[in-house]
Amino acid sequence: MALEAAGLGSEQERAYRMLVRLGDAPAAQVAEVLGVGEVVMKELLADLQELGLVTSVDGDPVRYAPTPPDVGFAPLLLGGLEALDRARATVAQLTDEHRATTRRRDANQLVEVITGTNAIRQQLRNLQLSTRSEILWFCRAGHVAMASSDNDEEFAMLARGIGYRVIYEQALLEEPGMIDNLVLGIRAGEVARATPSLPVRMAISDRSIALCPLVPGGDGITEPTAALVRDSSLLTALLALFDSYWAASSPLHVAEGGGSDGAGISLVSPSDPMSAEERELLSLLVAGVSDKAIATRLGVSMRTVQRRISELMAQTGAQTRMQLAWQVARRGWLEPDGVNQRA
Repeated sequence: MALEAAGLGSEQERAYRMLVRLGDAPAAQVAEVLGVGEVVMKELLADLQELGLVTSVDGDPVRYAPTPPDVGFAPLLLGGLEALDRARATVAQLTDEHRATTRRRDANQLVEVITGTNAIRQQLRNLQLSTRSEILWFCRAGHVAMASSDNDEEFAMLARGIGYRVIYEQALLEEPGMIDNLVLGIRAGEVARATPSLPVRMAISDRSIALCPLVPGGDGITEPTAALVRDSSLLTALLALFDSYWAASSPLHVAEGGGSDGAGISLVSPSDPMSAEERELLSLLVAGVSDKAIATRLGVSMRTVQRRISELMAQTGAQTRMQLAWQVARRGWLEPDGVNQRA
């Protein structure tokens, strides 16, 4: 029954629902409509009255009236939620203890192999939905089970305050529509960086469990497989791998407003603060995104992008784009505390 979570049995719920329909009625009338004995109905009504869901009006016979549902059920539902939270915390504690005991007895429990696209996709979703603090992610070009554009769970978790730190492989940013998807993620709260290449795909939840695809499949014969890695020296190594790549990767920034036009990302003099549009252009450039992809993202021509890059090179004294990237990193233009450093 629908009201079981509020502590009502099925017969109690039937009696309350009937009173809501009748408005008020003596026990005999409710019993007759529901097809139960009057003695049983009086017991049910007494139970409902004790719960605060029914009031009685003296008379001959005594009449019973339902308490307004929003008033009567509020304390019952609150108590149910508190009990559910206590149960959830207890289950989580028992789960941790069970896993710790199992791992001590069986090392195979440290790594679980998951086979099949659907199973891996579901595990990725479960991993995110169970996260309490932060997700760490390596995003390589192509995908094994879930494309970045299909990851609706990320936006739901970001809205709940869960942190996402994501490193994108350069080739992934060249895929059609990927930059637009990246922009949506960053504006929702994702902290993103880019690197020329990544050694593996992986997602790590709360620095305590990781999912790493192992075999891509896709040959029509084999299914893709992934490893679910729990607390162990292997997980420690994966965390160290993420941290080292994070430190060496280039931050990605986007403008706060909508799509940029040519006037919106004009370069400013070295004495002026760097605009959000400039930071977006620079972050994409340093990440290795092609001029064509940058132009598409900013809504300008390739020629305009190349001209502005040339102006930045002249401004920093760089002879090559590699030197420009080095100057950008040295001056901290893409770091949060270096937004306005133009010297």
